[in-house]
Parts: sequence; C-alpha cells; structure tokens
Amino acid sequence: MNKFMVSRSAADESAQSLGRADNPAPVRPVAEAGPGDSWSISAFQLRRGVAGHAEMLSKIRQLRARILFDHGRRPDFRAADGGYTDDEDLDYNAWHFVAAAEPGGPALGYVRLGTPDSGQLLHSRAHLGDTGYADMLAAEGLDPGSTFEPSRLVVEHRSRKLGLGLHLIALSIGAAWYLGASAVIGTSGTKDGQDGFYARLGFRRIDGTRRYVDSYTEDVVIMAQRVADGADEFHDLVTELAARFPTLITTDDPMPNEAPASAQPVPAAAAPADDVDRTSWRPVLFTPADPGSRADMAALLASGQVRAVHDTMRSQLAELIRSRDPGQRFTPEQLGAEITEQLGGVDMPDYGSWAWYPWSGDLVHVLPRNEFRLIRTDRNREKITRGQQRRLLNRRIGIIGLSVGNCAALTLALEGVGGAYKLADHDSFEMTNLNRLRAGVTAAGVNKTVITARQMFEIDPYLDIELFPNGLTDDNITEFFDGGDGPLDLLVEECDTAYIKVVAREQARARRIPVVMDCNDRGMLDIERFDAEPDRPVLHGRLGALVSSDIREVSKAQELELMLTMVDVGNASPAITESIGRIGHTLSSWPQLASGVMLGGALVTHAARRILLDQPCESGRYYTDLDELLIPARNAAPISNTVGAR
Repeated sequence: MNKFMVSRSAADESAQSLGRADNPAPVRPVAEAGPGDSWSISAFQLRRGVAGHAEMLSKIRQLRARILFDHGRRPDFRAADGGYTDDEDLDYNAWHFVAAAEPGGPALGYVRLGTPDSGQLLHSRAHLGDTGYADMLAAEGLDPGSTFEPSRLVVEHRSRKLGLGLHLIALSIGAAWYLGASAVIGTSGTKDGQDGFYARLGFRRIDGTRRYVDSYTEDVVIMAQRVADGADEFHDLVTELAARFPTLITTDDPMPNEAPASAQPVPAAAAPADDVDRTSWRPVLFTPADPGSRADMAALLASGQVRAVHDTMRSQLAELIRSRDPGQRFTPEQLGAEITEQLGGVDMPDYGSWAWYPWSGDLVHVLPRNEFRLIRTDRNREKITRGQQRRLLNRRIGIIGLSVGNCAALTLALEGVGGAYKLADHDSFEMTNLNRLRAGVTAAGVNKTVITARQMFEIDPYLDIELFPNGLTDDNITEFFDGGDGPLDLLVEECDTAYIKVVAREQARARRIPVVMDCNDRGMLDIERFDAEPDRPVLHGRLGALVSSDIREVSKAQELELMLTMVDVGNASPAITESIGRIGHTLSSWPQLASGVMLGGALVTHAARRILLDQPCESGRYYTDLDELLIPARNAAPISNTVGAR
C-alpha cells in the first residue's frame, strides 16, 4: 500500500514549472511557476511482455525505493542484498511520469497513475480490503470504471521545495482527467499537513477510512476528488497540464543515463580558492591637502589594490552651489566662477576627501564632511529643516539585530537620523536572508554587522560606526551602551532572543534611553520612552514580574512562548498564527517578507526622528497593517460618476 505523499516534499512545495521530456525545448513555465524554472517530464505506460518495459520498470523501482528508503527512515524499502526494492504488480498497465531538470538528465522525481485496468491492485483497495473498498465506492457514488489513483510520488532531496512534487501530482491528476476519469482517489498521510495539501487540489476526506499504517508510522486516510468539482486552488494548473499530457507521452526510455546505485561518483574538479574579503568594513579617508595623507594615497594607488577611481568632484561642487541658491539660474561661466571661489585656491583633486573602500577596491572623491552632508540631505527639506538635520546627525543610535535591523539602519543613515551608530549581531549572512536583507549573493558568510556598516559607509563615508560582531553579550553590554565615543541616545532592538530583548531594555531603562522595535508583522511598531518614563515596565509589562535573569537559560519551547507573549500573538496576522506550530517542523523560522521589513525600516526611522527631535511620540504599540489599509473603505480617490460628463 502507498500514499499520495510518501515523502514530505510536495506538501511544502510551491508551484513552479513543467517541461516536456521528448521535446528539445522545455515547456514554458505555467502560471503558478517561478520565473525561469522548467522541468522535463516524460509520460509512458508500461505493459507486460513489451520489449524494454521490464528494464525501464526496474530502473523506476530502484529510483522509487532509494528515495523512499530515505537514509533508513523507511527500512522496508531496503533489500536483503543491500540494494533497494519496491516491486508492485500495480506498475503494469499504470501510467508513469519521470521528471528531470533537462531532457536526458538524471531523474529527480516520479509519480504513478493507476487506472481502472489495474483497479484490483489500487492502494485504496488494499487499505480498506475488497469489501470495504466496494462499499466506499458505492457510498460515495464513485464509478470503479472511471476512478483513477495517483501514488508513489517521490522527489529527490536535492530537488525538494522547488515545486516539482506539486507539478507531478497535478500532472497525474490532469492525465486522469484527460483519460476520462470521473473521480481521482488515493491514500494520504495525515502527518505534516499532507492531507491539507491535497485539499488544496480539490480532494476531500472520505469518512471512516482513517487507519494507522505501521510502515508509515502515521494515520492514513482515503481522499477523493470529483472531476466535475474541479481542483480548487490549483484548478487552472491541473487543467493546463491535462491539455499538455498527450504531448509528454514517449516510448523512449526516460532514464537512459541512470547510473546504478553502487556506481562511484566522478571526482569533482578542484574549486577555486575562496579569497573574498569578509572582514573589512571601515573606509580609509585620505585628505590630499595634508602631505602625509597625500603620500599614503599615492602608495595605495601604486599598490594595485584600487579597482576603480570615482572622481565627480566638479558635479558635486555644482550641486553644492545650486543647493545653496536654488532660485539662481547659473550660466556656465557663473557656475565656473562659483566653483573656483568654493575651492578657495585648493586644486580640485586635493579638495575634500578620498574614501577608499577596501572590500570593493573603489576610491571615491567626496566633498568635505559638512558640505557633503549639506547636499546629501538637501532633498529632506523642509520635512526636516537644516537645523533639525544638524541635531539628528549629532545623535548616536544603537541597533541590535541586523536582519530586520539592517533595513532600519540603512533608512536611518539615508535620512540622516543619527551620525554615529553601534551595530550588534553575532550572525553571518546566509542565502535564506536574501528574501529580506538588502545584500547580494556575494555577501554569503559575511557578518551582518560588517554588511550593514559597509552599506552605511557607502551612503556616508563620514559616519561614526562601532561594531559588535559577537552580538550583545553580558561581557560587552556596558561597552555597547556607554563605551566608545559616547553613550546611546536611542536603541533600536530587532534581535530574536528573549533574554537579549529583556536585558537590553533593562539597561536602556536604567540609562533613560528610549527603545524602538519593529516586529515585521502587520506593521507593528513598539515604542518605549524610558527617557520620559524611567519606571515604565519593559515591553509594556507583558512579561509580568519576569526579569532578564529569570530567562537567561530557557528551553526552545519556553523561548518560543516568551517571544509569543512579547509580540502579543493574539494580535498577530493569520499567517504568523498559522505558522507557530510548524516552526522547526515544516518551517525553518518565522515567516518574514521584504515588504514588511522595508515598512519596518520606515516606521522605526519615523519614530526615531520624532523622539530625537523632541516631537510628540508616546510609548505604545502601533499597527500600520497594509492589509487593513488597502481596502475599498479606505480608498481616498474613488472614481467620480461625473468625470467626462458634458
């Protein structure tokens, strides 16, 4: 007996794309597919006594059994001789679908479609027994002569979570539709939401069919889809694949290049050495007007370390002059005279500073600090006046946690809210951060404080930044709040550890430092004005009498409970509440979106600016829920019926 879901792959996959096995060009991605993805899929029917079919079936069974064995998770698929076994008579007369990344490539996934011709062998019949199966069909009004059954869906580990499982099962259903099915049934596991996945394809549980199956160590239930009712969420996908099914049929061996399981792998070619700079983060500033600095810059240029020189000083000076007198229309001669006067007798190459960014090799000529900041923030006026801007640039901000906090840091730097920063995060950039942290694939393995500092310095090379690449710890917390060039004026807290969240607030409260936090869900912004309310309970008292020392050492379950209490899970979005029980099982961590992170950066910066300028900004928890804002009732520009009327 088998289930639709013999592995966990398809239930967690999103729809991707499909290709044709016997066509030189892959089929274009379908609507649900991700951009640029495609699969090459072969469809064929195997029959006894047909030349070559036994050999093809042998390779298919080896593929299925090896994936199903899953490194010992399902020992029944291991043969006594150390190989793999999955021999079923149902394989004959059934349709088989084999997927590869490209025509002729190694098989990456497979599914089988049982037909009425093999109805005596269907897994659903084996699950219930002959009498139970017949009774179930009669009770449900299903015709055994037009009932089909997908089974044995398997996907290689290296191809899971890419949508292949969904495409295979959708194709098998579509093929059943094309072949005249009135219903599609099958056995589904109930572990890890597998039955829920099939419900999204229009399948419904059949009451009284749930049984515990030893070989799968879980309950299995029969589910049925009536073709007349469609395929629910994936109806368009199944319909499109049903139409494509005839073009995928082949008589060729779909796995001609499959190597036996015992074959030795071909040694990989030697990879080039990993020599990326993952540590430098502070630019080197040269002031050529100083002879010593001029000599250092000359040595740098002679060293070959400079990849590119960027000198736009003349245009920067023109911007400076125009920003000081925006109402004046300068002729080229007038502008040239103003530039000469601004230089004050200094040769243009020696004016201002040259910033060398060692991680990129770029050497950039910039205006002197005050003039640079004048033009860099010129477009802030009058949302921020020049006087306010100078006040903001003299403030020092601490940021703990540089995933969500990265966007906050960059937005603060862009807006000129703060001129000095302390950044703390122990974590390094991974590819899973690419969905929300503004960095590229070349940042992999770089500490997040280093990434953020580099980005901020590329906005303003005159910033004052201190890094805490080990994160905030008991050993460095005093240095973070009090050390370096001065204490903090404001704290942005975006870490994901309960103890650090609490201890950081305790330290901020003791120093009367306000704390701002974005939660990256429903636009939730948290503000604690410890500067004005030094006796205010941390996190608005949500933890009751608990203090940081009470939660220094907690279990993962306790940590999760604390975090949920802090963010008030009762007000969380449906996506978050539905994900809680899946974290660590089918989800690696909290779901987060770049749009939410970017919104959070804006909210944090707006609140920080108001606090640092002594503008009204009270303690509390505030929601800017875009799902609630983007509704017809909030539309401020309804179409008028009088538009165009004569």
